[in-house]
Amino acid sequence: MAAFAEHGYHGTTTRDIAAAAGMSPAALYVHHASKEELLYLISRAGHEQVLSQLRTAVGSSGDPVEQLRSVMRDFTIFHVAAHDSARIVNYELSALAPEHLAEIAGLRAQIIAVFEDLVARGQAAGTFQVPHVRLTAVALQSLGIDAARWYRSNGWSPEQIAEVYVVLALRMVGASKDGDG
Repeated sequence: MAAFAEHGYHGTTTRDIAAAAGMSPAALYVHHASKEELLYLISRAGHEQVLSQLRTAVGSSGDPVEQLRSVMRDFTIFHVAAHDSARIVNYELSALAPEHLAEIAGLRAQIIAVFEDLVARGQAAGTFQVPHVRLTAVALQSLGIDAARWYRSNGWSPEQIAEVYVVLALRMVGASKDGDG
């Protein structure tokens, strides 16, 4: 992950990966068939972890506002705290083989479905006031994902960023007049 995060997928060589792992390039191929397989494994693990966290966050309450608080807090903290791996998982997908990309696309569809279902339930309950459920779900998801792109351990903690993103998310869905819940 360190090599991919530093150089990007295409700029990383198997020598870079082997050196970071403390092994020879030949030893790397004993464990993994290709550099692409490593990217796939990293991507699959990251997407599965996020999906599990989101499902847990939604299950933490029956109230859409509290669910959104939990979802945005956990989603943002993941993307900020693990910003190197999150950048790899979200911005290097085009390098995946078609069968691996299809699997990751399936996981991504499940992730956006969690957001979309949450927004739709909040809208149906009259708790959220959004102009478009799907686009709002995508915008909420984009907040957390994009934090991995810009974050560089520069004074704000993952928790501080997450708390601001929770307020922004609540404002986006019209859950409160002042955004504080």
